[in-house]
Amino acid sequence: MSEPATVESVPPPAPGAEEYLALAFVNSAVALPGGHFVDLLGSPEAANRWLTEHGLAPADAGVREMCAAQLRSLREHLRSLFAARVAGLAALPAPLAAVNDALSRAPTAALLYWDAKNGPYRAAPCPTNEILDRALATLAANAADLLTGPEADRLTGCGSPPCNRYLLRHGRRHWCSTRCGDRARAARAYARRTQAKAD
Repeated sequence: MSEPATVESVPPPAPGAEEYLALAFVNSAVALPGGHFVDLLGSPEAANRWLTEHGLAPADAGVREMCAAQLRSLREHLRSLFAARVAGLAALPAPLAAVNDALSRAPTAALLYWDAKNGPYRAAPCPTNEILDRALATLAANAADLLTGPEADRLTGCGSPPCNRYLLRHGRRHWCSTRCGDRARAARAYARRTQAKAD
């Protein structure tokens, strides 16, 4: 069983996570050295905080465990699709169905409203019970845009075990953070020293 780690131990956003919310979302479950693990969606309060920080829900959305579980489920389906894309494999049907289900949950058209003072205007309705559906649809759409867009070929997994995060590769960089890059270089240097002593 992995030991708990603090949110402060989570590396900064991976390259590409500021352009693609889906990258930040799939990276919200972080494997850290020493068997540590941080799940930024691990509780209803944590999930509400993550959604609020990423502009997907108000601070008082009142996320319940069922909602947090739906978010974690979509995250795992997206991780599966990202892994398939990175490995050049066909996606499994269940993750595709989950993403398509999330995409179809929220209406995309802004409805017509009429304000007695200002006249007609259009706005997307979002009653409280639709906050989660809209968040799931937004995350699924962003992931679909990434997987089908020009940046898809840059998608890769962090090359510094045990890190499980994804990033958009820039040049030769295959690490999600400076910390992971330093750890990978240190591991290579240690392996070279160990090999030299063995020879």
